[in-house]
Amino acid sequence: MGNRLTQIATRTGDNGTTGLGDNTRVSKNSLRVHAMGDVDELNSNIGVLLCEAMPDDVRTLLVEIQHQLFNLGGELSIPGFELLKADAVLALDNALAQHNKTLPRLQEFILPAGTRAASLAHVCRTVARRAERAVVALESQETLKDTPRHYLNRLSDLMFVLARVLNRYRTDGSVGDDVYWKSERILQAG
Repeated sequence: MGNRLTQIATRTGDNGTTGLGDNTRVSKNSLRVHAMGDVDELNSNIGVLLCEAMPDDVRTLLVEIQHQLFNLGGELSIPGFELLKADAVLALDNALAQHNKTLPRLQEFILPAGTRAASLAHVCRTVARRAERAVVALESQETLKDTPRHYLNRLSDLMFVLARVLNRYRTDGSVGDDVYWKSERILQAG
């Protein structure tokens, strides 16, 4: 990895460029910088989600995801470098299977709503999708490993599942539920 920051306000970006981890400078509007920014925004949103009450295993999982997203950001900041490993994707697959089996099957669409924690998980899901699109856009111009794309794809799925888990989580022992979409067409058919 590149040098650690010892000074935050360097003024080197005043000309519209930023430094990558390999000491090259690129436009702040480059596809690489967009992807790095979306991953950083996702990580920050997960940080906000972690301020909420949640089961300990979900908290532990989200903290690990933050570390992996930092790895992903580092990988994006150094062209050709690999920090995010395939076992990180496998960990998400395992978490998806574990949490999904605790949930009832969906019979209809749900809204990105419910508890504050679940709603924040849905925000994380949408930012993960945007980060994935940014990585795919970058891949259209540069060669990247598959792992970043796979990780973000799987993470957005996991955030959907965790939103459902968090809608059911209550500290008072009661059980919550998702907020279901009420389609006018479905209501008229019923």
